[in-house]
Parts: sequence; structure tokens; C-alpha cells
Amino acid sequence: MPSDRSPHHPETTAGAMGTADERASLPYSVPFGEGEVRFAMPPGVRGSVVTSSAREALADPAGAAERAIGAPLGSPALGELARGARSVVIAITDATRACPDHLLVPPMLAALAGAGVPDEAITFVVAVGTHRPSTVEERAAKLGADIAGRYRVVDHDAGDDAGLVTVMDGPGGVPFRVNRRVMEADLVLSTGVVEPHQYAGFSGGGKTVAIGCADEATIAYTHGPAILDQPGTRLARLGGNPFQAAVREVARRARVRFVANAVLDDAGRPVAIAYGTPEAVHDHLAAFAAGMVTVGIRDQVDIAVAGVGAPKDANLYQASRAATYLQYAPTPVVRPGGVLIIPARCQEGAGDGVGERRFLAAMRDAGGSAAIVARIRRDGILPGEQRAYIVARMLEDVRVAVVGAEDEAMVRSVGMAAFGDMAAALAWAAGEVGAGPGRAAECLVVPHALHTLPVVGKM
Repeated sequence: MPSDRSPHHPETTAGAMGTADERASLPYSVPFGEGEVRFAMPPGVRGSVVTSSAREALADPAGAAERAIGAPLGSPALGELARGARSVVIAITDATRACPDHLLVPPMLAALAGAGVPDEAITFVVAVGTHRPSTVEERAAKLGADIAGRYRVVDHDAGDDAGLVTVMDGPGGVPFRVNRRVMEADLVLSTGVVEPHQYAGFSGGGKTVAIGCADEATIAYTHGPAILDQPGTRLARLGGNPFQAAVREVARRARVRFVANAVLDDAGRPVAIAYGTPEAVHDHLAAFAAGMVTVGIRDQVDIAVAGVGAPKDANLYQASRAATYLQYAPTPVVRPGGVLIIPARCQEGAGDGVGERRFLAAMRDAGGSAAIVARIRRDGILPGEQRAYIVARMLEDVRVAVVGAEDEAMVRSVGMAAFGDMAAALAWAAGEVGAGPGRAAECLVVPHALHTLPVVGKM
């Protein structure tokens, strides 16, 4: 970890590198990049911590993947599906998803080779959606240097008209389109990680193709108010979820035949792996993940610290998910008028992709949160603006602070507070919620807010 004590390295200002006694006086910790930030509660604030239920990490994840692909869910063996295929596309997650593609992909490649599919017939498509293109280094980290260097790897481009093919008509006759390489392949495979998702209930299944390899119209519709305002569009919910229903239909039309998905623990280690048809794998692993991530809490709280960590805390677009996940739980975790704190370096600012830039522009609307919500409901969205819509709705009810961001001016420009260290942020939050000698405030620390779903009243 860095050794300086600048305000943008809160893990050092918080004392994470201090003496044992100093560290003992800072009993709380959440991820910050690849490290952590440690902190104590200010006077008048009572702290508590919630984490997802522990599951034993797979002792031999590579071996587990080999065994899982040999017993696919709802599907013939991959080798049988691949027999006679002249072209195969494997859609993989982008760098903002902590999916262990380096574990999931090799068994798939072995099955394809066993079916006689040559290397040159296989193309990896990085499902970037409207996010920025992947780098050579990210591809190597995702797949392993050998695979990344041996096979053709390309990024999806949601704005490339020539590279898109219509799979179905959406509302109002607007066509839903998917990457041409995907649509023209004889066999389509994908990877993914099954974890709570703001709109889909759980990520995974066919979403890597249906959203990550889709055009802007598909992404805009599925992420727009017509879907997001429906009560079924909720974290950890698959049944009756209109977003999930749309994802599954697009994946079916795109002929996604076989997927490899994993569930990870809070340390990013695989705890479950499955291969097979998108829906069978997704249903199976989502049920497993739900038992891990759902945690009961007695009441709403005044303050919450929402931990993110790498890779999601690289930019504000992704890091803001930690706060919205808590507020779009079945019951918002933080009461109206409360405060959410996100420790995140955001070294990429708001983000470098088209969607991230649209998010930033929308969040800077001069009319504030109410104007953002009203404008998007009136005019619809462009992909990326859905994050502004969700964040703006949240900011109508609670305050949000980001700790440790490298560009504090950018954070403030979108209506959030910015602090260099946790002590200052917590002191500010205590004042915002009226904590003092006559009133103790409750602060909930959620070290892994993207993998833990606190449910108010479920004790």
C-alpha cells in the first residue's frame, strides 16, 4: 500500500499502517482499491457490521470447474454441442466484473478442442456494453496471457451499426440488436459471475451476451424508467422481474447455448461453479448466492458505510453501485435524511466509457436530482444515463459522500460530498443526522456492499 499520508490515501491516514495499538483503536475496515481503509466511530455514533454468510471457498477451483463442465445443467455436454461447429464465440466479462474467466474458460477450450474445433475458429468477444474498450493487459489478466495471446480477442462495440444484427423487435418497433459475430457464430458460449444486480436481480446467465454484447437501443430500453420503475425490478429477485425477463428473451434469440458461471465470496474466491444452459445455471447459482448474501437487520439506520474495493471502485459510475444497492434493497437500508459513505479512489474519475461520460453529464444537470429524474422520465435515456437516474432518485432521499476520490471536484459536481479521510466524513455524517449527546446515531458498516444484501426486519 502507499506509504504517503495524502488525503487521497485514506487507508494510511486512517492508520492502517500504524502500530498494533493504533490499529486496535480503529476497529472497522472496508476495502479500498486493493487495500483497506480502517476507521473508528465518532462520538454519538454506534457502529455495527454486516457481512454475507460464510461459504467455504473451493479448495481446488480448477478441478471444480473440470468436474462441473462434465455435469452440465440442462444441457448436453459441450463437446456434443460443438461437434461440427465451424465458428464459436465465447463472450467474456469486462474488467469491471470480477469474474474468474481464467478458471472458467480452459475447460471450455478443452471441450471444443476435443470436438475438433480448431483455435482459429474461436473468437472471444469482450462484453463491454457501453463501457470503455478493454486493454491488452486486462485481457491477459482475465484469460491468462497464453489464452489471450493464442486466440482472437475483440471488444464489442454497441455503436457500430455494421457490427450489429437484429434479434427481435422491442417496444414501439425499436429493434433489439446484438453483436454480429455472436449472431453469425455456429455456437455461442459465455462466462459470468452470479452476484446481486441492481436491475437483473442477479447477474449471470445470458446477461453477458444480452446486455454486454447488445446495441444502445437494447441497453437503453432495459435500463430505462419503463423497466426500472416497476416493483419487480429489484435486487436478488428473478421471478416477476421485467429486466430479467427481457435479458432471458434476448439471450434466447441470440442463441446462447452454454454458459460458465461462478459465485464468489467476499474475498473474490469461487465458492460455486456451474456450466450448462443459461437459465438452468442462473437459477441454480442464484439460489445458492441468495443464501449467502441476504442478511437480516432490525431497522433502518442513520448512516451506512458501503465498501466497494477493486475493480469496481476505479470510477464513480461503478463505485456508486455500493450505495444504490443498499438503498434499492427490499427496504432502503438508510432512512430518509440519512447518509451513505463510499470509500473509493475513483482513479478513472467518473469513468472513461461512453456510458460513464453520459452518466457524468446527466448528473451535472443544473436543476439537481429532481430535474434529472423528471427529464429522464420525460425524454427517456441513453445507455449510461440509467445510473444517473438511479443515483438521482437516491439523492432525493439521502446524502452521499465519497472518501478518498482523486478528483474531489468531480464528486462534488454531481451532488455528492467529498472527503479525504473517513474521520472527516463520519464527523460530517454525524452532524447531518443530528447525532449528539441526546441522540445516538446508528451506523451500519457493509464491507462488501455489492455482495451483501441487508434486509430490514428479517431477523
